[in-house]
Amino acid sequence: MRTVLFDLDGTLVDSAALITHHLAGALRAVGAEVPAQAGLLSLVGPPFETALPAIGLTAEQTTAAIRHYRSTYDAVAAEQSVVFPGVPALLDELGAAGLRLALATAKPELIAGRILAGLGLADRFALIGGSDPAVGRVGKGPVIASVLARLDLDPTRSPVVMVGDRSHDIEGAIANGVPAIGVGWGYAEPGELADAHLVVPDLDALFAVLTDENTIWSAQAPQCSGGAHP
Repeated sequence: MRTVLFDLDGTLVDSAALITHHLAGALRAVGAEVPAQAGLLSLVGPPFETALPAIGLTAEQTTAAIRHYRSTYDAVAAEQSVVFPGVPALLDELGAAGLRLALATAKPELIAGRILAGLGLADRFALIGGSDPAVGRVGKGPVIASVLARLDLDPTRSPVVMVGDRSHDIEGAIANGVPAIGVGWGYAEPGELADAHLVVPDLDALFAVLTDENTIWSAQAPQCSGGAHP
């Protein structure tokens, strides 16, 4: 069985506006400078635990900002998240084509499950995998490793690919020996997806690639080193 691991934010869900709104509020709450919108958008993807210190927050500010963000965003994420047009149909078509779908997001697993349930998409996925700081699972690499383990998948023996919109998705996939597809409709900056096996411009192109066994499924992921999330 071929398995597709999907990222959530920027790949299935158009979440930038909601995330950056609550993130800006969290930064203000801890007395940190709020970046311009482009700067906020760059934070949609990387783990806040590393991204916030990189923009100047102290360890104490980072912890407090994440706590504040979770208290406001988590309460509304399931109701206010917006799926990209065409995604539900794509997931249905991939399932009908015999592909197994799983989620691999650096977002906390509990919140990711709530969002997919709120969007009516949870039943499309064999597994909803996300971060869990309580057990040390933070960042895309550990999340993908956890999903592979729970699905009993060995990328050297079973066909599996990762689909995402940021470099963290690509790096996490490569670190686990999984070929990665970058999507052109997400939040990546120019050139950010250069290490992906390929980049697709739209959902139709993604469907074509995933249902053609002679494209990504025949790829051998390069091996290299490769990290909660909005």
